[in-house]
Amino acid sequence: MFFLAISVLFLIQCSKKSPGAVSGGNNPPPPPPPPPKPYQLVWSDEFDIDGPPDSIKWGYDTGGNGWGNKELEYYTFARTENATVKNGNLVIEARKENYNGSSYTSARLLTRGKAHWTGGKFEIRAKIPKGIGTWPAIWLLSATNPLVWPDDGELDIMEEVGFNPDVIYGTAHNKMYNGAQGTQQGGNITIGDAQDSFHVYTLEWTDLKIIWSVDSIKYFTYMNPGYGFNGWPYTSDFFIILNIAIGGNWGGQHGVDDTIFPQQMLVDYVRVYQRK
Repeated sequence: MFFLAISVLFLIQCSKKSPGAVSGGNNPPPPPPPPPKPYQLVWSDEFDIDGPPDSIKWGYDTGGNGWGNKELEYYTFARTENATVKNGNLVIEARKENYNGSSYTSARLLTRGKAHWTGGKFEIRAKIPKGIGTWPAIWLLSATNPLVWPDDGELDIMEEVGFNPDVIYGTAHNKMYNGAQGTQQGGNITIGDAQDSFHVYTLEWTDLKIIWSVDSIKYFTYMNPGYGFNGWPYTSDFFIILNIAIGGNWGGQHGVDDTIFPQQMLVDYVRVYQRK
């Protein structure tokens, strides 16, 4: 009888274990830590100080020579009407005005001579302009000096032409595949409100492939074709360019609607990541 009472007491004590406790030493091991992130931020501009763009990070291409594409704008130097930082955004503005022999002004900002990268992940959050004749671009160009185009390479992270609104293009140019021959390698995606809302334009560049995406939606991949430099010059430093062109061989195929100006591209941030 005494033994029975002890047994009952033991069972009662076991029943008072905290909820979820497991007897017998079979507790599952804690989950493994998450894998380390493959990239670390190495350069950025958050555009959080109003005024001229940061001259430590950005320079300018200037002039109105058509830029090899029969463009109509004059790119100005450090002119706040065409490039300024305001309310947390870089504002690149294309304007209808006579300036140094051109009928339009705009800005073309670039990191050449200030920051260059070989490979990595490039993220730019931006809202693009609208209207027939506009041709905004976010792109990378080889830092080789002197540059031989297209041999040394170009990677267009985002291009759009106003006559085909909200269609975003990503393109690779090199000696083997390039726009001059109509053999460029690229893809496109339709983003229904690209001209009215901010979106994140991303290019991820590794030794084997380059991937384009918008808001994490991948839409084109260029694989290293295995033909050496002619098809893969992407083994050296490139720099970033941000600009709005007006007219040109592509952007001007349907003329320019002069009633749309001024037009702006707003850039919330530019971030560059590289593998750890």
